[in-house]
Amino acid sequence: MDMDFKVAEVTLQYRPICKKQGKVISSEEAYTILRPTFKGGTIEYREYAKVLYLNQASEVIAYNTVSEGGLTETSVDVRLLLQGALLTNATQIILAHNHPSGNLKPSSQDDMLTRNVKNACEVMRVHFTDHLILSADDYYSYRDEGRI
Repeated sequence: MDMDFKVAEVTLQYRPICKKQGKVISSEEAYTILRPTFKGGTIEYREYAKVLYLNQASEVIAYNTVSEGGLTETSVDVRLLLQGALLTNATQIILAHNHPSGNLKPSSQDDMLTRNVKNACEVMRVHFTDHLILSADDYYSYRDEGRI
């Protein structure tokens, strides 16, 4: 029986294109790096989820926007978040999303996302360093609040 199978080929590559941006030791440093990635007032327009990928020395390798949502929510696929960590050889990640309203209080959905990402990271041996909720002027850190 001669069968011709046609399937998609997956190509994985790691191509660093910029020098490292320094270490991220605190939530404030992560906020300082992530805040400018919301260009043109988008931080107050709709929700986005972004991830900082870090190496073992806590240096930023890359960041990625993992989802774009609506006014009150954005859906994060944890598999895509971790795919970025694997493709960049990251050993740590910092998840962040914004609240366009400026209210930094985590919702029950934010808490559930934090638990899901933490559990997935444990399986993949990637350290889940922090989950930040951002606004134009301030941020909330799960790590600083002792919730990670």
